[in-house]
Amino acid sequence: MTLSNISADARLYLTPTWYVPTPIGLPDGAAARMGNGLIWFQGYELTALDGARRMARVTIPVADFANAIAALPDGLAQRALQLAANISAQRPPLVAGDRTIRFDAPQVMAILNITPDSFSDGGKHMGDPQAAADAGFAMAAAGAALIDVGGESTRPKAPKLWEGDEIKRIAPVIERLAAAGVPVSVDTRKAAVMEAALAAGAHVVNDVSALAHDPRSLEVVVRAGCPVILMHAPSAGDDPHDNPAGYGDVVADVFDHLESRIAACLAAGVARERIMVDPGLGFGKSLADNLALVNGLATFQGLGVPLLFAGSRKRLIGALSNEAPAADRLGGSVALAFRAAQLGAQMVRVHDVQESVQALHLWRGLADAGLSAV
Repeated sequence: MTLSNISADARLYLTPTWYVPTPIGLPDGAAARMGNGLIWFQGYELTALDGARRMARVTIPVADFANAIAALPDGLAQRALQLAANISAQRPPLVAGDRTIRFDAPQVMAILNITPDSFSDGGKHMGDPQAAADAGFAMAAAGAALIDVGGESTRPKAPKLWEGDEIKRIAPVIERLAAAGVPVSVDTRKAAVMEAALAAGAHVVNDVSALAHDPRSLEVVVRAGCPVILMHAPSAGDDPHDNPAGYGDVVADVFDHLESRIAACLAAGVARERIMVDPGLGFGKSLADNLALVNGLATFQGLGVPLLFAGSRKRLIGALSNEAPAADRLGGSVALAFRAAQLGAQMVRVHDVQESVQALHLWRGLADAGLSAV
């Protein structure tokens, strides 16, 4: 099917492709830049869907893009132009208190769970706020730009925690970290916990339900004026993994959901420069879904906001490595973080900070060297 035959009500997506290490030496207009990072590309993969049915998938050179999409119906041509603009739009820095986190190179978010039952590190920091804070200090010293503190497990079928108990777990830890000037995000889906965490000094809200679980959460974020991370999960109910219907095209479905949540935040008064998204790897998704999300990660640059990728120690790695338990998934975690950086993720969420920071330093060095090559 040619672009001229795509119906006006199709769902349309763009994925950067044909990566090049540098635009130097290429004709003017032959390459585009992804955000304000170090990734350049020479083509867009354009996908058009009718429901779950793929109507078209074509790769268009950047240099020919404007002429090629002129064959689309007007509304879709405008959407294609907007997606391309979003892919190349500057990603403003994330402001966390006195710290500014820039996205000209990928950053690391460190996971600090104050839970007895999280799938990977549950119980490690329970009952001792100072020891938990010390672990956060060590992560920051190892190069983490943001410490993500959570008090409720979101593993499949995890019991729901009363908000008062969640606050008791995380507030003393956040207070210690924030008092020392460490940038902190709070991993919660409850408005009361968000309020308590922000009062304790947290700077960012990271919600696995994209502010859809608690009716008050969007109001809290708007009132606080803080950055927010919107993650995709198939359910905003008690179990974020609940997904009986499955997906048609998982990349497109997740994109649509995040796009709608961004729109809801903008309509409520959250500034675009305070929004980040996370496609929710492993949340209500099969192995095939997760692999498709990783391979299609660059598509989410079309949302025009910074992208967080969270693959650390997840089931995907065990499934591809003889069912390795969570504690033995370091190699796969680092590989996923490196791959996410290659595909444009502005931040990766990890358990193993030192190793991940080292991998991203290597990625940065290779990208710098490629960009300066003549």
